[in-house]
Amino acid sequence: MKYLHTMVRVSNLDDSLNFYCNLLGLEEQRRKDVPQGRFTLVFLGAPGNPDAQVELTHNWDPEAYTGGRNFGHLAYEVEDIYAACQKLMDGGVTINRPPRDGYMAFVRSPDGISIELLQAGEALPAKEPWASMENVGEW
Repeated sequence: MKYLHTMVRVSNLDDSLNFYCNLLGLEEQRRKDVPQGRFTLVFLGAPGNPDAQVELTHNWDPEAYTGGRNFGHLAYEVEDIYAACQKLMDGGVTINRPPRDGYMAFVRSPDGISIELLQAGEALPAKEPWASMENVGEW
C-alpha cells in the first residue's frame, strides 16, 4: 500500500494556488481539466517531498463548502517556523495559532482547511512578536 494524496475542494482556484504555492511553498506537480465533469484537479507537493500530495479539486460550478474543521488538518514541516509564518502574514493570512513555542503554528486556507506548520528538528528559541501573540479563531 502506498499513500497517494489528500483531496480538498476549493472554491477559487487562483486564491488557493496563491495560498498553497506562493505563500505556503508547495509546488504544482500536475493538473488535469475534466470538462465533462466540469472540474479541475491540481496536485501539489512539498519541495523535496513530491510524493505526499494534496489534490485541489475545483468544481467549475459555484458551491459553498463548509466543515473545514471536521476534516482535521494538513501538516507540513518547515525549515524556519517564524519565517514561514511571517511570509503567510505578509500575504494576508491570519496566524490562528502562532508559533509561541518556536515549534508549531496553525493557519487556514482560503476555504477554511486547517494547516499545521511544524518546525523541522528542535523548536526554535521563543521570540517576539510570536511569543506573546494570542490565538485567533479556530484551527
